[in-house]
Amino acid sequence: MVASRGQAIPRAVIALALLAALAPASAPRLPAPAPAPVARQAPVLLEIREEAAGARLEQVSAEETLTAVPAKQIGKRLDAYLAGRSVQVTAMVKDLATGRVYRYHPGERLITASTAKVQILMALLLKTPWKKLPQAVRHDAETMIRYSDNHAADRLWLRIGGAPGFTKAGRKFGFKHTQGVPGNCVDLYCWGITRTSVDDQIRLMQALVSPKSPLKAKDRDRVLDLMGQVVDGQNWGISAAACEGDRVALKNGWLKHVSNKLWATISVGLLRRDGHDYAIAVLTKGSPQVGYGIATVEGVAKRIMQGFRKCPE
Repeated sequence: MVASRGQAIPRAVIALALLAALAPASAPRLPAPAPAPVARQAPVLLEIREEAAGARLEQVSAEETLTAVPAKQIGKRLDAYLAGRSVQVTAMVKDLATGRVYRYHPGERLITASTAKVQILMALLLKTPWKKLPQAVRHDAETMIRYSDNHAADRLWLRIGGAPGFTKAGRKFGFKHTQGVPGNCVDLYCWGITRTSVDDQIRLMQALVSPKSPLKAKDRDRVLDLMGQVVDGQNWGISAAACEGDRVALKNGWLKHVSNKLWATISVGLLRRDGHDYAIAVLTKGSPQVGYGIATVEGVAKRIMQGFRKCPE
């Protein structure tokens, strides 16, 4: 259960809704079981948007031909893949060099799980540049992103001012649908049940590479460096859509609800190659096992990226 915007959550309600396991550092990557047949999902909402004609495409080579994203083709591909998977999915990819966009169920608001840790770090750096942080705080930031350490996230959550500080930072990054969860949360895991949209998650990723970002360049680079060093076993997700030679910067989240025993599985990040960045966000909920959710996230990411580019041979 997640509070509606501006509503405090009683402690008892939070305790029932919280996870049995939230991003443990040693969580193994599990194989996905064969999915049970389910009814076909309702038709999806697709949207494609390009930047205004004549916009400067600074990072596109002269030889590259800009083509529209084949939204219908991607939609059919996703329909066929998700027809047999009992999972709720929302996803988005944005080509940051050209402005091309594909959205899948953009109206959904799902939880962040441990992907919220990127926003926590960016909120921290808005207050204090990396070079001025105490060594212990730097260590918390590193373990929070690379190992998904929850206790480090708790300490940094308090350091940024909790939910108000989290929400304030999101507004600076242009968020429209993401707010910190108010109230007293059991073990301070408020950040893990934050609801968000794929649009806001893409805005956050874009803020890591844009010179117009409220974060300074050196601090952006530090966040990207940590997201590029996520430990083995936690580096699944959008990385499945990478081409050979891509640089991957990501943060994943996996959370099991006590109430229904189902998993939320999320992957957000960037695929980077020769100055060409793709921001990707895939959020899911309802997986019977974490491995099932991982397979779903990777399958969605790969099928969308096939509509944006072909990997070099």
